[in-house]
Amino acid sequence: MKLKELNTFGFDVRALYYSSPVSTEEAKASVAEARSKNLPILALGGGSNILFTRDYPGLVIHPRIGGIDIINEDHSSVLISVGAGIVWDRLVAYTVGRGWGGLENLTLIPGNTGASPVQNIGAYGVEAKDSIESVEGFYFDNLSDFKLDAESCRFNYRDSIFKRELQGKTLITRVEFRLSKNPKFELSYGKLDEEVAKYGQPTLTRIRQSVADIRRSKLPDPAILGNAGSFFKNPTVDKVLADALQETHPQIPQYPATDGRVKLAAGSMIELCGFKGTRHGNVGVHHRQALVLVNHGNGTPTEILELSDMIRRAVLEKFGVEIETEVNII
Repeated sequence: MKLKELNTFGFDVRALYYSSPVSTEEAKASVAEARSKNLPILALGGGSNILFTRDYPGLVIHPRIGGIDIINEDHSSVLISVGAGIVWDRLVAYTVGRGWGGLENLTLIPGNTGASPVQNIGAYGVEAKDSIESVEGFYFDNLSDFKLDAESCRFNYRDSIFKRELQGKTLITRVEFRLSKNPKFELSYGKLDEEVAKYGQPTLTRIRQSVADIRRSKLPDPAILGNAGSFFKNPTVDKVLADALQETHPQIPQYPATDGRVKLAAGSMIELCGFKGTRHGNVGVHHRQALVLVNHGNGTPTEILELSDMIRRAVLEKFGVEIETEVNII
């Protein structure tokens, strides 16, 4: 099965077996068959945060489980259950249209809902974990179901239990979100407040539109230029190093992180190393956002990995900071 249309880098890789189940039962049947053949299994969402380095020698399972169902609601909030196959931005549009707050800052993040807990997707001061109530799915090894509450998911910055202890061991089938009918707007990150002000007083719709405007101005459309969004995480460092960098490189944005640490803007550091807008063979660094590595059409996964390593070494040498990849490398 060709996966070129199922990974946003657009690399021409294949899977030995492929399944796109529309129900948990269909998904379990596909997994059971793969296990009977001792094949590795990879859960694939929208393919927007993944780098295939070669053909996949097993089953790629791409759930198309749908449905957005109200579980319960009261005067202040609503709890919804969302199928893993629902396109993420469709979900954001659905919730904003109904006046339910919590996901509006996550507008235009590519991919499907089932992948949102894995990566704990985030943007403009908001993360998926802020609204996730629980995650449902099943284990590959024995096909037994699970339902983990938010605390059990061990969410962290671009991280969760699904990228650690449970990596490659589960398929997420549904995600429950608790959304507010009286939302508090998060406008402090970047210049989002200024963008929203162009439309007037803050509303969910205006925040969604403003985030969309910013993202479209900075990020390439994968349908036009192959990419996987932000290739690197923003690193967190201790305050001593952050203060030193503030003295020597004040143009690098800094944001408060947990435990008194400081989050640094990796894109700014990559840009200061001279990579923004550069081309290396058939791949390169986007000219508007240095966090984004792009495939100019005939690139290979190897070229992306080589460019990634080059960038990481340069940032470490110049700033003494190690940056990690955000993209899942298969």
